[in-house]
Amino acid sequence: MLTWSSLRVRGVSLFGSFVAVALGVGVMAAMCLGLAATLDAPAREPERFAGSPVVVMGQDTLTVEVRRGPGTASVSRRLAHPHPVDGELLRRLRALGTVLTDGAARDAVGVDAPAAAVRAVVREAASPDGASAGAGSGRVRVLTGDDRRLADPATARDTEALVAVNALLGTAAGVTVFVSVFVTASTFALVAALRRREFGLLRLAGATPGRVRRLLLGEALAVGVAASAAGCALGAWGAPRLVRALVEGGMAPPWFALRGTTYWPYEVACCTGLLVAVTGAWAASRRAGLTSPLEALREAAVDPGALPWPRRVLGLALLACGLGLLAWKLGSGPAELLKRKTYTTQPMILVTAVAALAPVLVRPLAGLARLPGACGLLIRENARASLRRTSAVAAPVLVTVALAGCLLGSAQTVTAAKAREAGRGTSARFVVTGDDLTPVRVAGATVSGTASTAVFVREEGTSLIRSDARAVTDVRAFASVARPPVVAGDVRDLDDRSIVVNEEWERHEVGSVVRVWLGDGRPARLRVAAVLARGTGNNGAYVTRANAPRAAVDRLDVRVDRGADPAAVVAALRASGCGGQVRTTAAWLAAAHPRTSPQTRLGLLVVLGIALVYAGISLAGTLLMATCARGPELRSLRLAGATRAQVLRVVAGESALGVAVGAVLGLAVTAVTLTGLAAALGRLSAPVVVAVPWDLLGGCAGACLVVAVGVSAAGAMVVGRR
Repeated sequence: MLTWSSLRVRGVSLFGSFVAVALGVGVMAAMCLGLAATLDAPAREPERFAGSPVVVMGQDTLTVEVRRGPGTASVSRRLAHPHPVDGELLRRLRALGTVLTDGAARDAVGVDAPAAAVRAVVREAASPDGASAGAGSGRVRVLTGDDRRLADPATARDTEALVAVNALLGTAAGVTVFVSVFVTASTFALVAALRRREFGLLRLAGATPGRVRRLLLGEALAVGVAASAAGCALGAWGAPRLVRALVEGGMAPPWFALRGTTYWPYEVACCTGLLVAVTGAWAASRRAGLTSPLEALREAAVDPGALPWPRRVLGLALLACGLGLLAWKLGSGPAELLKRKTYTTQPMILVTAVAALAPVLVRPLAGLARLPGACGLLIRENARASLRRTSAVAAPVLVTVALAGCLLGSAQTVTAAKAREAGRGTSARFVVTGDDLTPVRVAGATVSGTASTAVFVREEGTSLIRSDARAVTDVRAFASVARPPVVAGDVRDLDDRSIVVNEEWERHEVGSVVRVWLGDGRPARLRVAAVLARGTGNNGAYVTRANAPRAAVDRLDVRVDRGADPAAVVAALRASGCGGQVRTTAAWLAAAHPRTSPQTRLGLLVVLGIALVYAGISLAGTLLMATCARGPELRSLRLAGATRAQVLRVVAGESALGVAVGAVLGLAVTAVTLTGLAAALGRLSAPVVVAVPWDLLGGCAGACLVVAVGVSAAGAMVVGRR
């Protein structure tokens, strides 16, 4: 009964928590519905050979045995160069019926014949005593029914796209839970602080600490139930729009859509909402239970400067954990810091640590403000005195600014480092790109042709690693034009029996022999001719064209000789019939290594949009509660001679100062994260380029400032009319 009465009276103060939990449940429901659609993707109809009942496809996967615990297991990886269907097998298939090709590479053909007859021909062609047991005749698969879609090039692309959508939705859901708990906890903490006298009266009337805790937790549970119901309705409305945005943004395949009626996303979202509400209120309920009956007589609004020891221990522990994790990864695996999963989740530890210690940091930071006049002095001292209120304003700004700086700043830093690394790796003046280029000789220039391929290596006997590689057509020209970051050996020693690897390989000593599988699946034993720095991950392996015979040349690096006319070289390239697009190296780098890909930027903006909306909700709810509770204080200012405009300036200035403190703390977390990323790039011998998204940081801080100042001023005007 007491909880229900409190809810009716305190409905306005709990509205911010209700909206935060409802939005969190809505976003979680929409994300889970999207995840359910990726896990239950429809079996697409075949496109490439839709009219053929049987498809014969060259083998496109490499299967290797690796150790798994006490036994072994088979691991498969997609080949860089699938096996073709050879001519003799084609001749035999044509004897069965019509054989269709679509003008693409002869790695698959459609056959209008019974599946059993096709399988019999394939087995006969693969037998040791068959008339054509040549290479490739036994490396084919017979596909029927829905499996025929495996021959469609779009199938692999769609699979990769669904994996990217899965990662995005999972990340967004995780950020939603983190921010919603953060906002809810901040809101309930302020509610508990503003209700100290009420809790003191309850204690004075005989309420036990457990009864006070149950009161606040009961309110949180009621808010969670109502908000979860509203959030599920919001998620059902938003999920189709989210899917449409992913498709229009190019992240999801065009056919991606919600399917059928799935209930588990709503169950997960509801349980998450209840957990968020109760978790967010738990710490505040403990503090409320410790309220002394003497608080009923307290009139001062000055918050004590000391933090409760559990919060201080938690904050210091999280700070040590965040910094320790950063240092550990710098020492043991700096490449991990360059991965999106790491720079998305790791800053959350630092954000939580700084937020927990915020009351200790607010007073000195606010004291640095030197504002003119009596209003400026009052703004600064009020912000320093009301630590809980200032901390509650700073917390959502801290989250938003830190996530914006860490997520987008890390992504741009890694991309910029990759672009500069690629530029350092060549002395070419021009780069020619295309699908099937012809290496040519041009007067006044050195032309180095390379093809995209891959090699596979079994490391420690437990995993099959794919390493992107380039196949070199002319080692001498390559050594003249390329400038790979060699740390041992010499790329000029590369030949048909050797390989160039990087420091990431398990065996990377010059002269050692490594067992690999080439891009078409053939096993080979190659000697290490040179070792490259690990870099950002783009320094792959190099082999000769003899070890990648089916790899099409897709890049020509052109170095202009001293004294030669660059324009004449370009004209000669275009007249030579090499094919492809001729661009300067700078133009090629800009196209191949954009600042941030549209898909990545869309994913990050979705995550940041969630954080920004939460920040606005938290700021609005916090400042409405705090300002409405300051009626006596604001009336005292008017009685002391302050004009209404001066009162509004004080209230708005305090809010702006709280936003500034949050922005400074968010920038501090960003600085630590990007400094660690720069140190990781240095340890990997990669170019150190730190990209700070000042425009986005300014936009996030500006949006928070507008909301904070506007809501606080409006609340002060309402209070002033009473």
